[in-house]
Amino acid sequence: MKNIIALLTLTVSTCAFAQVAIGKSAVTNTSVSVEFGDYVAGQGKGIIVPWVTSAGDVTGAQQGTIVFDTADKIMKYRKADGSWFNLTRNETTTVDGQANYDTTGVVYTILQTSLTDKPDAKVAIGTPTATPGILVLEDSNKAMVLPKVPSPHLNIINPEPGMMVYDTITKQLAVFNGKVWSFWKP
Repeated sequence: MKNIIALLTLTVSTCAFAQVAIGKSAVTNTSVSVEFGDYVAGQGKGIIVPWVTSAGDVTGAQQGTIVFDTADKIMKYRKADGSWFNLTRNETTTVDGQANYDTTGVVYTILQTSLTDKPDAKVAIGTPTATPGILVLEDSNKAMVLPKVPSPHLNIINPEPGMMVYDTITKQLAVFNGKVWSFWKP
């Protein structure tokens, strides 16, 4: 029931303001569409990216879509050319130069496995368009600010597969695959 109320509140607030602050009273500036509250010691939290059983089976995914692929336990980003880019960084490279990804993470999907998607379900922040997706940030001049967590590998006690945060210590994107954290720096 709490989730339904939270979703309805989020939906109503997005229609009214086109900016959403989660865990805080307001976004920091007008260039932000979604922003998460500040880190509180012992309460490291991140955003859980939607999971799919196989990114290759996803039809109609738009450029910029981010999903967690439970088949190979890799967070993926949809590129402009229609291919998927792996956001779970490899730790080693094989002799032939190919990436060696850690695909041994554990993903507990039983709570959602029996459910079916509603193809028209969508929350849009900004002026709604026909762009498909679960949560679509519609504004072309605003961005989402990820949850900021110092050293998420130390401060998020029980991360979920598909979790994504911004590490304020290393200044990197951090993603969790169910076993290990991967860190990305531009």
